[in-house]
Amino acid sequence: MTELPLSTLFSILGVLIVLSAFFSSSETGLVALNRYRLRHQADSGHRGARLAQALLAQPDRMFGLILLGNNLVNIMAASIGTVIAIRLFGEAGIWIATLALTAVILIFAELAPKTLAAMHPQKVAYPASYVLTPLLKVLYPFVWVINLLASGLLRPFGVRKAPGHHDSLNREELRSLVKEGGRHISLDHQQMLINILDLEHGKVDDVMVRRQDIVGLDLDGDWDDIVQTLTQSLYTRMPVWRGDLDHIVGLLHIRTVVTQLAQNRLNMESLMKAVRQPYFIPEGTALTQQLLEFQARERRMGLVVDEYGDIQGMVTLDDILEEIVGEYTTEGGTRQKRMRQQENGTWIIDGATTVRMLNRRLDWNLPTAGAKTVNGLILEQLQSIPDGRTSLRIGDQIFTIVDMVDKRIRKVMVKPVVGDDD
Repeated sequence: MTELPLSTLFSILGVLIVLSAFFSSSETGLVALNRYRLRHQADSGHRGARLAQALLAQPDRMFGLILLGNNLVNIMAASIGTVIAIRLFGEAGIWIATLALTAVILIFAELAPKTLAAMHPQKVAYPASYVLTPLLKVLYPFVWVINLLASGLLRPFGVRKAPGHHDSLNREELRSLVKEGGRHISLDHQQMLINILDLEHGKVDDVMVRRQDIVGLDLDGDWDDIVQTLTQSLYTRMPVWRGDLDHIVGLLHIRTVVTQLAQNRLNMESLMKAVRQPYFIPEGTALTQQLLEFQARERRMGLVVDEYGDIQGMVTLDDILEEIVGEYTTEGGTRQKRMRQQENGTWIIDGATTVRMLNRRLDWNLPTAGAKTVNGLILEQLQSIPDGRTSLRIGDQIFTIVDMVDKRIRKVMVKPVVGDDD
């Protein structure tokens, strides 16, 4: 090598520095790739993405190859640089070569290419994969020996190679991923995705219509009253019972009798034929599970029962879907009235409104471990039946009872706590 002209040595040194930059940028680019975008592009047929995915599937081999190549060219560059420096500066060239090559390799072969690869990983990693893939096949015996020796060195410290590489995310990580993708996903769609992730935390108890608020059809009533209820009903579906809700008969879709009702041909016999068998839902059923049950059973309404079989409430498919997309129906005309903001900023809220709904839609932080409704939450906090207008603080809000019916809180006024120095 000492007989080669300096121009040739400088050319070889330049090529080695370029190769070092290639290996350094390849490593950073491959590691910095977005794994989910990579998987999508690989599934779409992008060859560079497929090669990069194959390399990342066996990281020990990929890193073994890159480090082998990087260290090989760096050591060769150091040797050639030393030869050049000695020929130019004599014995002092050893120190000059060390200092100069350290600066050159650090800037041109490490820092600059790695920064570029970190900023544009796809533009670096995909082309590099075309080179690294065949190079791995050629140098595989050397890479295998290096990995074997490295594994043997780590084994006494209890470090073992993982059986597989998993990119699965838990629920909270998925929430973060959805939020980070906000600029690519509209706010409405982003919120829907987050609501889907949160759906598993909810139970049918959180969204059901409470027993005392259920509107239905009493078959033991006068026939004219039954016809009037069907004619004036704002609901498309309703439970049917005899005497009271504890003697449930079934569920009725008014659409099945509307033609006969309009033609004045409806009688008790035809009405009973239209009544469908009741569908019962165990208390505490997860919303995700119940959504699938509605789909499998081709149902849209069910009655929630406790462990003793007593009916506690009623839940519909719309109630669950609104947990995902927000309010979209005005059936019954009551949903819009459950929460109403006044000009002074306070809220008038129906006592049957669920605590979960308030937390989700108003971004409050009310306790959800116990009571499910505003009525139950206030009674739980007071530990007694309030007498008249009563105010109390729950979290960052002040609740004031404004209307009670039969020992049940029907309306409350809620305003945020202001001027709190705690």
